[in-house]
Amino acid sequence: MTTTASPFAAIILAAGKGTRMKSDTHKVLHKIAGRAMLDHLMASVAELGPQRTAVVVGAGREQIEKAVEGRAVTCLQEPQLGTGHAVQQAQAALEGFGGDVLVLYGDVPFVKAETMRAMLERLHGADRPAVVVLGFEPEDPLAYGRVIADDAGGIVKMVEFKDADESERACRLCNSGLLAARAEDLFGLLARVGNDNAQGEYYLPDIVNIAIADGRGCAVIAADSADEVAGINSRAELAGAESRWQAARRLRAMDEGATLIAPDTVFFSHDTELGRDVTIEPNVFFGPGVRVADRVLIRANSHIEGASLASGVKVGPFARLRPGTVLEEDSFIGNFVEVKNAVMHKGAKASHLTYLGDASIGAGANIGAGTITCNYDGYFKYRTTIGERAFIGSNSALVAPVTIGADAIVAAGSTVSRDVAPGELRMVRAEQLIKDGWADRFHDTMKKKKAAEKKG
Repeated sequence: MTTTASPFAAIILAAGKGTRMKSDTHKVLHKIAGRAMLDHLMASVAELGPQRTAVVVGAGREQIEKAVEGRAVTCLQEPQLGTGHAVQQAQAALEGFGGDVLVLYGDVPFVKAETMRAMLERLHGADRPAVVVLGFEPEDPLAYGRVIADDAGGIVKMVEFKDADESERACRLCNSGLLAARAEDLFGLLARVGNDNAQGEYYLPDIVNIAIADGRGCAVIAADSADEVAGINSRAELAGAESRWQAARRLRAMDEGATLIAPDTVFFSHDTELGRDVTIEPNVFFGPGVRVADRVLIRANSHIEGASLASGVKVGPFARLRPGTVLEEDSFIGNFVEVKNAVMHKGAKASHLTYLGDASIGAGANIGAGTITCNYDGYFKYRTTIGERAFIGSNSALVAPVTIGADAIVAAGSTVSRDVAPGELRMVRAEQLIKDGWADRFHDTMKKKKAAEKKG
């Protein structure tokens, strides 16, 4: 965390109903790369070390309150009378705070910490602007409000598209809605904002024009891209944001030394960590909490979440690693193998068609095809421990809690419910019944029966 030169607080607006999402989940809690968009934004704010963070809530307040508990205070906006009115609801939460204030939006999740810092630093420029606005230049300005500014970034006028003349509409610098101001200026100016407009609402950008009318300067800085300040209001926009995030993350992975055979088919989580010389084949999905060391091979169609993969590990194809999985150096998980809350120690392998849950697999152990750890009795989970160099034959069921000793062998087709000593062979099979000639007689009988039916 790198703190700012002056203390600051963040106000995040999240009171909107988000009706276009058509969801019971609050809009700002919808996820991008496995993380709620509100959490993306709060993580960037946290990088700068805010003294206070206030989230303005309205519809679905209980969901937001639960999501930010311990990280921010919430302030209720009811009724919802515009963005200026929303910010005013945070005034009590910031009582006694005399620093800077950033106003952000919970559905604009990708504002970078560097951009926030630049807004705050501009607030303390030599001209000490009353308000700093974050602008952006989209490919098509559409009906965005315009920021009319001079060559030095001083704001001449903020104007809504519908109120702009032709020359003002020709300006490409648009208003993102995000701004910074000193607390006393922010709330002092807001107290003077009126609602004499078609919607009868109190608009936050009006504080800029009020300050300018007072003879005070205001400034604008530009975001690096329109994507940084893109709002997300619908499922389609959510999908678009996910797509842009994934594209950027794939490029970063390759720049940092990973090989992606078919980049567009690989999906990362917000916190995926990759080492160098990692190779990822097509159709691999990373859920949250994955750490991958150097020289790991992840083969096609694998799903990995909450897992740690050490150097030299090979996974897949068609493998599933669930939370709590730890694969130590040079271990191997093959096709159609599922691992959950289990450790594969160095060089251990499970090559085919296996479930390993709540288990510890010793170094160099071999798990045969079709093996399962029976770890759940309908009420509780139990652990299976397999010693070093143990060999588990195909189609074995290990009924936990159970321990298989080092160098032990479990014969194929065994159901093991008691511990196996080191170096022991355990074979648990029913006695085979042999009836000489029975199959030949069966076939003759059935063929005659079928022929009789055809004649009939």
